[in-house]
Amino acid sequence: MKPLSLGLTLVVAVLFLNSCAKQSSPMGGPQDEDPPILLSSSPKNESINVKPEVISLEFNEYVQLENPNQTVIITPKLETSEIEYLAIKNGITITLNQDLEDSTTYLFNFQNSIQDITENNPAERLKLVFSTGPTIDSLTVSGTVDFIHPYDKPDFEDVIIGLYQNSDTTDLFTSAPYYITQADSAGNFKITNIKEGTFRAYAWYDENNSLKAEFRNEAYGYLKEPLEVTQNISNLHINLARADLSPLKINRSASTGSNFDIVLSKPPAEFEINHAYKNEELFYRLEDNTIRIYHRNLTNDSTEIQLQIWDSVGVQLDTLLMAVFQESERSKEDLEITTNSNLNFIDEINAELTFNKPLYSIAYDSLYFSYDSASIIPITPDMVSFPDSSHLRTKLKIIAQIPDSIPQSKFTLYASDSTFQDTEEIWNTQEIKTTFTRLKSDNLADGIYGNINTSKKPILVQLLSNQNKVIKEQYLTDTTYFEFTELEASTYKIQAIVDTNSNRRWDPGNYIQNIQPELIFYYIDEETGNDELILRGGWTLEDQNIQPRRSSGFETNNNAGKDYDFIKIPLEMIKITNEDLTN
Repeated sequence: MKPLSLGLTLVVAVLFLNSCAKQSSPMGGPQDEDPPILLSSSPKNESINVKPEVISLEFNEYVQLENPNQTVIITPKLETSEIEYLAIKNGITITLNQDLEDSTTYLFNFQNSIQDITENNPAERLKLVFSTGPTIDSLTVSGTVDFIHPYDKPDFEDVIIGLYQNSDTTDLFTSAPYYITQADSAGNFKITNIKEGTFRAYAWYDENNSLKAEFRNEAYGYLKEPLEVTQNISNLHINLARADLSPLKINRSASTGSNFDIVLSKPPAEFEINHAYKNEELFYRLEDNTIRIYHRNLTNDSTEIQLQIWDSVGVQLDTLLMAVFQESERSKEDLEITTNSNLNFIDEINAELTFNKPLYSIAYDSLYFSYDSASIIPITPDMVSFPDSSHLRTKLKIIAQIPDSIPQSKFTLYASDSTFQDTEEIWNTQEIKTTFTRLKSDNLADGIYGNINTSKKPILVQLLSNQNKVIKEQYLTDTTYFEFTELEASTYKIQAIVDTNSNRRWDPGNYIQNIQPELIFYYIDEETGNDELILRGGWTLEDQNIQPRRSSGFETNNNAGKDYDFIKIPLEMIKITNEDLTN
């Protein structure tokens, strides 16, 4: 036999060593559908008086680890960055690299982190419990989580529920919780092996798997009061909502071209500018987090303005600014216009035009509705309004009543070029044509009527399209009965906002001030679970009752449309003194 060359010999050797070292699944045979089974562990499950530095698990087949730093839940919390995981053949080794607390029960919930190497079947319901003291802590806290917004529900399985020791200064934004679990697909959760104590309870949608809540973009919720755990607790409920707690401030204010920009740290929920010549000489617009101020007369000069800003969590900022306007050779923005085109109507056209800059004047002789080749309905000043005439002038409403004597169904809003002038004396350069269609009588429904079974008021009731766009709304102060009439045959949803602070919008609360988010109730068919209402021509939907949803806290009882918001307190937590009996 001819001897192998040295180079070929080295290649064969390397290939042989790689084939020996690589952990892989066998070829052929039936598909493996069985999960790995734990044969033994060190320490053993429910061991007491142990303080392991290394935890070992042995399985009945070769296994692998899938993102253990993110998927293995350990309570009480350990420094996960210090823990080392290693999978070799049919064994898992966990090196803790940190000291464990005395007389403490530890729970390792492996979830889906340990899988076989053939078909990635995860070990089912694998947990390891042991205690560094003489007993296993066995108290539990269980309940449910839900999202405040009914039509914005990510996966419940990404929701973390955590207990923080009441004496600890950390919270859901700064550190992983002392006890932790995840919700199941239905929003149920259970925290086990808890030591008696006082805790603060939180829940959050952990989108980035950091085990901490991001208050800018992740939904979160909390209990207002500490939770005394002296026995097993159930029926705990936590609602989640997004509420941006980042500081409200002015990041920058400076001249930009011939205008003046105020750049905020985040978009405001509401703002107000006070100036003697507001909407006469001084105008402004809001774009995202930037307020741009325009002045028609000032150049190389300044004027004082008062600015009030509110963010979504209710924080208010009041300040005085000197707005400086400088001469600039920078080209001015074109005036751009968008419309709510292709909408249907019954007897009244509601056209809405949105401008990228504040509007200053309108040439009415080139603004009208046309409904055939020769017939028009002129638009007059009394048909035109700004939704908030004392505030922004970047949105214009045009309302036109269409008499039954006009048989046409198509109406076109027309504006020629040079119809609208903005505060910088720029006219629109493109003509506007947008069509509205009058509905036929056989495509109309009588309405939707119902009641919100709650004693809470006031309530903002909103009729939504099946794309969750607000179609109509009612504000109820003295009743809980609602009605929406003269509707197009379509599919709708209904939601009701409990407007606790009476500002006619939903508010997310404020964690720092311990204010819970406002509740949102919504229609749902109790038999089918469907949240949509199908309304056909000529139909009337009556008795479409909306049931309350739970507040964060413990079980509430709802009877005969009344809400009883009381907390079930364990008997041993109630302390009665002689003074109480005397009073």
